[in-house]
Amino acid sequence: MINLTLRQLRYFDALARHGHFGRAAEACSISQPALSMQIKELEETLGGLLLERSARQVALTRFGEELAQRVRDILRSVDELGDFARASRDRFAGRLRIGMIPTIAPYLLPKITKNLTRMHPELDIRVRETMTPRLIQELVEGRLDTAIVALPVSEPSLTEVALFDEKFLLVRPGADEGTPVPSREMMREMRLLLLEEGHCFRDQALSFCNMQSAPPREMLDANSLSTLVQMVSAGIGVTLIPEMAVPVETRSASVSLARFRDPQPSRTIGMVWRKTNPLARQLLQISEVVCLSAGKARPRPAARSHSA
Repeated sequence: MINLTLRQLRYFDALARHGHFGRAAEACSISQPALSMQIKELEETLGGLLLERSARQVALTRFGEELAQRVRDILRSVDELGDFARASRDRFAGRLRIGMIPTIAPYLLPKITKNLTRMHPELDIRVRETMTPRLIQELVEGRLDTAIVALPVSEPSLTEVALFDEKFLLVRPGADEGTPVPSREMMREMRLLLLEEGHCFRDQALSFCNMQSAPPREMLDANSLSTLVQMVSAGIGVTLIPEMAVPVETRSASVSLARFRDPQPSRTIGMVWRKTNPLARQLLQISEVVCLSAGKARPRPAARSHSA
């Protein structure tokens, strides 16, 4: 019988993710020699090399790559056992790992955290901000409990709950105040400032303008809505921002705001989590807190699951 420990599996999982002993040890809050010893013992127990070691980094062997996926599945199942126990309690307590995309987190996170702390004081809230593909990957792998994103994500293993719709506004230099609002066709002829590749908000803006991509000669990308608005303030071009970002991003910028004619561009904000997550009932309660924090109506009563 092979004797493995969850500690060894968690250490190996961290090493597989970081590809570096020092960073993996830091993530696990142990010393590098202790981590190295545990990995060595794991290799001896399994009877095979898991890593190719070099001075600067480590790479997984073929055996290590196959084991890494199995270890993630095991650790996800173990975490869900804990979630199952938590779901049986009357109160919602313990760790809650929430992911958010960058075009939501700066504007909703403070209110969500404040409301959750007030309503569920025993929660240990941990937030991860990154782009949608990474959030979905971390959800599927069990490293997040839920994520607040723009829907749909259409991942077969996840449940999606639509919360509210949000309009996009046109941001122009202050001198354009009161001038006619351009049509989506006219937008294609303007210098449209966009978030960099990978942001779903970029794709939504391009879709509204019926553009597959921005013309290379006009390409001016940024990694935040704040930078986009400041570029508009400097007279470089125009951009779109979601309603929730307006109070924060335009308070110190010399820009004008305008709404498009109907149908206005918009996105659907929602929450997603694994279909197997035992905390589904509690996460539905969290979704109501998100709506409260956004000043929107209660979420639709039924969650929907996507199939392949």
